[in-house]
Amino acid sequence: MGTIMTTMGRPVPTNPPRPEPPPVPALDYLRDPDAIYAESFARIGALCDLGGLPAELRPVALRVVHASGMPEIARGLAWRGEPVAAARAALLAGAPVLCDVQMVAAGVIRRLLPAANPVLCTLDDPRVPDLASGLGTTRSAAAVELWRPRLDGAVVLIGNAPTALFHLLERLGDWPERPAAVFGFPVGFVGAAESKDALLADGGAPPALVLRGRPGGSAVAAAALNALFASGAA
Repeated sequence: MGTIMTTMGRPVPTNPPRPEPPPVPALDYLRDPDAIYAESFARIGALCDLGGLPAELRPVALRVVHASGMPEIARGLAWRGEPVAAARAALLAGAPVLCDVQMVAAGVIRRLLPAANPVLCTLDDPRVPDLASGLGTTRSAAAVELWRPRLDGAVVLIGNAPTALFHLLERLGDWPERPAAVFGFPVGFVGAAESKDALLADGGAPPALVLRGRPGGSAVAAAALNALFASGAA
C-alpha cells in the first residue's frame, strides 16, 4: 500500500482498506428442484378443475398450465378424435415430431420420447426463403412444404406460426400423406384462433388437439407433447 505525505508531514494511505460489506440476508424460497416440481403441480391441481376433461387429456392440461402459469387456459383445450392416443401410438412406433419453429423443437424433452424419435424443424433449410417467395407466404408456411417426405404417420407440433397450420391444412387437401395427429398451439392476434378453429372443423384432417383462442406458444406446445410420456402428475 503506497503513501503520500501531507503538508503536516503525516503519511496518508493512498488506498485505505474498505470496510467489509454487510452479509446479504438469505431469501426464503424453495431451492430443491424436486420440491419445486411437486409444489408446482400441487398448486395447479388445487387451482384447476379438470373433471370435465377425458382422463388422457388431464396430464396435458396440467403441463400446459405449468408451462404458461395460467390456470384458466386449461379451459381452452379442444380436440377432435383421439389425438393423445394417436400421437402416443405413432411415437411408440418411431414416428418423427415435425415442428414449425426451433423453439418448439428445443422444448421437446428428448429423454421422454419412447423410441429416440427424430424431432425435426425445416424452417432453417436454405430452400425455405425461395419457397416462401414463390408461394407468396411466410417462411414458416413454406417450411411445411419440406415436411412431406416425413409427414405420413408423423406427429405435427405447431406452437408459433398460424400460417404453418393454415398451410398444412391446405396441403392435406392435396397430399395423400396423413400425419397421425396434429397438436395446434400457434399464438398471436392474427390467425392463431382462426387456424385452430379451421383444424377442428376439418373433418378430413387427422386427430387434433388445440388451445382455442390467442394463447399458445412454443413452451406450451412442447409441454403438451412432453405430457404424453411424462410420469406422475405431470
